[in-house]
Amino acid sequence: MARLMRAEAEGEGDLGMLMVGSVITNRVYANCGEFQGLRSVRDLINRDLATECRTGFEAVCKPYFWQGARERDIRLAERNARGERQHPATYALWFFNPQGQPCPASWWGRPLVGQYKNHCFYLADVQQCPRVFS
Repeated sequence: MARLMRAEAEGEGDLGMLMVGSVITNRVYANCGEFQGLRSVRDLINRDLATECRTGFEAVCKPYFWQGARERDIRLAERNARGERQHPATYALWFFNPQGQPCPASWWGRPLVGQYKNHCFYLADVQQCPRVFS
């Protein structure tokens, strides 16, 4: 988890990495939609590798992901694993970097909940994924 947080958001500092960590833990906890049956971060990463990163975190298919986690990254991941969440990613299941463009109000039909630096965060439907909101 620490490596994935770093690979996806290192340039956005600790807070940006914590927000990505929120999305990671939300996906594992959600057990709905495209995240049905995931029981661990390892399951999430292996699923992304098996689909050649077409359905999840692109970073797991890039060399940067395979660098070792630093102590700082591990401490941040542990905070997320203990349940810490950061707004606007508190209940988000997706994030998107629009490459310098404004965040779209919705992305693939998912409503925008907020932005932090380069990442836009999107919510799940509470009816389809109620566990994310508990």
